[in-house]
Amino acid sequence: MAQRPSRREDFEIAIICALPLEYDAVALLFDEFWDKDGDTFGRAAGDLNHYTTGRIGKHDAVLALLSHMGKTNAASAAANMRSSYGALRLVILAGICGGVPHNGKDDVFLGDVVISSSVIQYDFGRHYPHGFMRKNTREDNFRKHDKNIGNFLTKFSTNTGQDKLYERTAHFLKQLQENAIKHQEKYRYPGANKDKLFESGYRHMHRKLATCICSSCHGRKDPVCDEALTSSCDDLGCDEEYLERSRTNKEQDEAQGPAIYIGAVASGDTVMKSGEDRDRIAKKEGVIAFEMEGAGAWEDLPCIVVKGICDYADCHKNKLWQDFAAATAASVLKAILEQYIQTDRSRGRLIEEPPKAHFLVPFGRNKNFVGRQAILSRLLEKIRPGGNKEDCQRTVIEGLGGVGKTQIALEAVYVLHNEHPGCSIFWVPAIDATSFENGYRNIGKQLNVKGIDQDMADIKQLVKTALSEESSGSWLLVIDNADDVALFFGDAELSAYLPFSRNGSILFTTRNREAAVRLDILVENIFNVTEMGQYEALNLLQRGLKESQISDTEATGKLLDLLANLPLAIRQASAYMATKHVSTTEYLELCLSNPRDMISLLSKDFEDRHRYKEIQNPVATTWLISFHQILHNDPLAAKYLRFMSILMEKDIPKYLLPTSTRLETVDAIGTLKGYAFITQQEGGDFFDMHRLVRLAMRNWLEKEGELKEMVASAIQRLNEVMPFPEHDNRKIWMRCLPHAHAILELPEHLTGTQAESRLFSNVAEGNYHLGRYQTAEGLYRHALELDEKQLGKEHANTLRHMHNLGIVLDRLGQSEESERMLRQVYEVRENLLGKNHLDTINSKSGLATVFSTRGMYEEAEEMCKQVLEQRKKVLGIDHPDTLVSMNNFAYALGSLGKYKESDEMHQQAFEQRKRVLGMNHPDTLYSMNNYAAALGRLGKYKEAEEMCQQAFEQRKRVLGMNHPDTLLSMNNFAYALGSLGKYKEAEEMCQQAFEQRKRVLGIDHPDTLSSMENFASALADVGKYEESEVLQYQAFRGREKVLGKYHPSTLNSMDYFAMSLQDLGEHDESEKWHREAIKLKEEVFGTDDPETQRSRDLLEDCLEARKRKGM
Repeated sequence: MAQRPSRREDFEIAIICALPLEYDAVALLFDEFWDKDGDTFGRAAGDLNHYTTGRIGKHDAVLALLSHMGKTNAASAAANMRSSYGALRLVILAGICGGVPHNGKDDVFLGDVVISSSVIQYDFGRHYPHGFMRKNTREDNFRKHDKNIGNFLTKFSTNTGQDKLYERTAHFLKQLQENAIKHQEKYRYPGANKDKLFESGYRHMHRKLATCICSSCHGRKDPVCDEALTSSCDDLGCDEEYLERSRTNKEQDEAQGPAIYIGAVASGDTVMKSGEDRDRIAKKEGVIAFEMEGAGAWEDLPCIVVKGICDYADCHKNKLWQDFAAATAASVLKAILEQYIQTDRSRGRLIEEPPKAHFLVPFGRNKNFVGRQAILSRLLEKIRPGGNKEDCQRTVIEGLGGVGKTQIALEAVYVLHNEHPGCSIFWVPAIDATSFENGYRNIGKQLNVKGIDQDMADIKQLVKTALSEESSGSWLLVIDNADDVALFFGDAELSAYLPFSRNGSILFTTRNREAAVRLDILVENIFNVTEMGQYEALNLLQRGLKESQISDTEATGKLLDLLANLPLAIRQASAYMATKHVSTTEYLELCLSNPRDMISLLSKDFEDRHRYKEIQNPVATTWLISFHQILHNDPLAAKYLRFMSILMEKDIPKYLLPTSTRLETVDAIGTLKGYAFITQQEGGDFFDMHRLVRLAMRNWLEKEGELKEMVASAIQRLNEVMPFPEHDNRKIWMRCLPHAHAILELPEHLTGTQAESRLFSNVAEGNYHLGRYQTAEGLYRHALELDEKQLGKEHANTLRHMHNLGIVLDRLGQSEESERMLRQVYEVRENLLGKNHLDTINSKSGLATVFSTRGMYEEAEEMCKQVLEQRKKVLGIDHPDTLVSMNNFAYALGSLGKYKESDEMHQQAFEQRKRVLGMNHPDTLYSMNNYAAALGRLGKYKEAEEMCQQAFEQRKRVLGMNHPDTLLSMNNFAYALGSLGKYKEAEEMCQQAFEQRKRVLGIDHPDTLSSMENFASALADVGKYEESEVLQYQAFRGREKVLGKYHPSTLNSMDYFAMSLQDLGEHDESEKWHREAIKLKEEVFGTDDPETQRSRDLLEDCLEARKRKGM
């Protein structure tokens, strides 16, 4: 019998199972159990796992069974396991999974086994309207195996390793089957005829004369009944004609044992039961199997997934193969472990214990430490004794304050202490010169350095000399908080007192990249620490909180996102929630209610035994130490940091920063990057500022009374850099726009200057170009209010802002207020400037547009004609403003039914804009859209469809999908499709245009009502008359409410509603509404107007239809 281990630290192998059947299979291959007479190893405080310990082959191993399946339970169990068994070097997630039938080279069969080379969290991402997109950045993807596991798995890519693995797997499978005395049948091979793979699209449902919802299942998205979901293929009569293949096609005898594949494994929270989704994800991500626990444990533990394939991850899955697959996975597991080489530490109890070494660390091991396994494993490789036999190794952990550098170093020294008890470990805080010297004094006392207690002793030199001697043995010196470059390389010159020994290693932690570089540390020895991953952050937050406090998963996720997954911020929030008994939902509400409340929460101190008493813990103050260092050493960097805190935190362009010499700018940016306050984006001069640093910096500015001054400075700089928004300079102003918004969203720090008015105006214009009319309205009102107060109501700036506001109101469907405002501007300008001044002409043009919107088509035509002639005379035929007038005049002619003249002018406007402005200019696309509509009126439906599609695609690319002009083109394209008889496509696009306009513009906007009407017509075209009638009625009443009873569009809507009643066979009601439309049109247009005649023709159609029906 092997020697029983004496402590938990003697275990370096762990096995985790999610299901009892998986656990049972693994337990059958254990050679001994150490807890037959009761557990003697215990577990760490707060660890909720229950363990079985024993020996499997030559290894002591700990076995754990999860309470439930899934990555969340696996993550929780992994974190707990690490707190109890801190010396684990290999963890195997063993059990069953769903397999991908074709892995690119081979056919995979039930009972085969997969070993993970990596884990893909395929369900981690975002749901957009067009579908799900997995997060796929380097930060979002899981780390690779550490070197220990990576090198180990490489064995099995060799022919020798594979042959031995297959041979020993077959041996252990036979052994397991023999060991299962009471359950031998359970683990027998189910039989080749039971291994069936159906075509991926073939559904598992009731067939033949089904009376349930299965009878309506014709596509992949159609549901099946609950009974079908739990029934076997035999019960449902799944047709074997749809078998893609069966195991009988493969000449493989059971005695050969399972095939074994190494590759990427997909891990998620849902059971994969769709063959089509399986194939799609497998092809996209390159995975060979699907399971549910790997994503939870991967980041916390050095693990591999070993799972037997029990089904094909499709809707035909059943439990027949589960026990056998669990047995094959357990057999591969034991065969793998047979080739795993134990470390000396694991065999340490069989040899003489190393001599006792010094361990001078001011903190106990942090039982709340979670995650960071990727960086820990690489760090330990560097700092282990003998890591570099030719030099005194120097390594550094660098990163933003609060990111967890000290805690990573602390965990590393405890792991190192357990693995290498003969290595001395010393810890020195470098907060200032005094703390450094006190740390050295404690080392000197521990080493009994001669003269260390003398009054005039050169303590630092004495300790340096002692540690540099060979007789000091192997050691690790941790120098924590080495942030101040001046402290190490200035007058104090602490760097001169760093010891040198080939048996030694020095580990620094610093916020300052410059410190790492000046300490002459190799790039590969610099470990940059960023914020935690999602699961690490969640695990950290959970420590110390009750389950009820984090039960709202959505709020918890949003809170972690708000805190930027920063460990210090999470610990602080957790401490407050634990103390005040509040949930993540309540804490999130407090943070979002007011920026000052969030700062107040982040300024609250909390008890943390693993941090220095003399350093304040709150997030809001932790960076002030670094900022004061920057303020002293690099004033320009401090200025940039203050300036950036007023802007948006993302995508800050370099050209927006206050001007300085090129060298000074490079130095200042380098300083801020060195402290991780900002990061530079790849491939461009744009920077991101850490969210919480920005918040803390603003708080500091406010406390110091500098915030108003900095806001004014930022406004001045934006006005210098940001041009008046036009299409040709959109690349610049669109980069500036978010930052201008951020400044203007600080109203309490604005003082009502002309500089503010200018910025409000430019930002409003930018939003207008982007189709964000509601935002533009509010900004123009601010600019107008400022100018009226400072400059008076008749000043040119005031009138310009009033004019622009009127144009925006028209776009928002508020045509009555728009007309009033534009008429007022026009009258004042005509009086002050004369009727031929360009500003007056602009006002007349805007007023004409509103006349069209309000149905005043004759007035609009006359005014558009005047404006076109004036602009041709003053500006010339090719001036962009003249071409705007040509387009407007063409539209006014069309509104009056003068289609021939209108269509010719639309064509002329399009051709000239294309020549003058270019094909991709928004104005050209506007004319293309109008010309396409003109082609439709001429009966050239195919040409109209092609041009409508081109306009839609171009606008989508140039303006974006949600721009109102793009939605107009979508609406017109849908109409063109319907004209060609493509009714189904037209219906789908009409619905999409309606839904998007409803979301972007609101349900009562005239454009939305137009789309509602078009969608109703499309529904009628495909025979959905009842749905069509409901929408036509809503559109009619909506236009009546918004535009008024006598507006031409309202009267046309009345006709369309009458036609929908006719489609339903309600001829009497239809006749009534047609007669009402005729009556009102006679009042508005006159008896002989084409519009009135069109309503009479519709009435005649209605009467004829009723006559044909015999009614």
